[in-house]
Amino acid sequence: MVTIRTAKPQDLMNMQHCNLLCLPENYQMKYYFYHGLSWPQLSFVAEDSKKRIVGYVLAKMEEESEEVPHGHITSLAVQRSHRRLGIAQKLMDQASRAMIESFNTKYVSLHVRKSNRAALNLYTNTLKFKINEIEPKYYADGEDAYAMRRDLVEFSKLHDIAPAFAPSFFDCKGKGSGDDHHHHHNHD
Repeated sequence: MVTIRTAKPQDLMNMQHCNLLCLPENYQMKYYFYHGLSWPQLSFVAEDSKKRIVGYVLAKMEEESEEVPHGHITSLAVQRSHRRLGIAQKLMDQASRAMIESFNTKYVSLHVRKSNRAALNLYTNTLKFKINEIEPKYYADGEDAYAMRRDLVEFSKLHDIAPAFAPSFFDCKGKGSGDDHHHHHNHD
């Protein structure tokens, strides 16, 4: 039985370990702590009945942008022994929900290798991400990435998730409608 819960600071080491086992893209420990301390509500772990971490999602808000609030999935991993159980979808849905509830996040982005058919299938078909652009030579080994986005306004309506600030969340004008909604970026 696998349970999903918010990642705690003491989980970050195990998340990194899971990353090293599962993925070619690896990050320094300080990068996990940066996520965990800056956005403690956005990252999640999947735990087996023996309390071992078998998957995680590491997520953050994009800060540098002056656009509508949007999130980014930095890393998602599920150990080989626990694939095909719907864990990746649950992790992503939890992160998406938390982004909406905590930060009014309109969409979430991620990068995926062009050759990673299993991940592309999950993101496109199950999670309804759309390819936004191709980023040439994004990965260290020179492979291109698809930059993908998931519309969280649609997702919130589908699952009846209450956003942090409904008036600006459901305001569909988005960019180019004046600067009246930029103040919602402040996380008081």
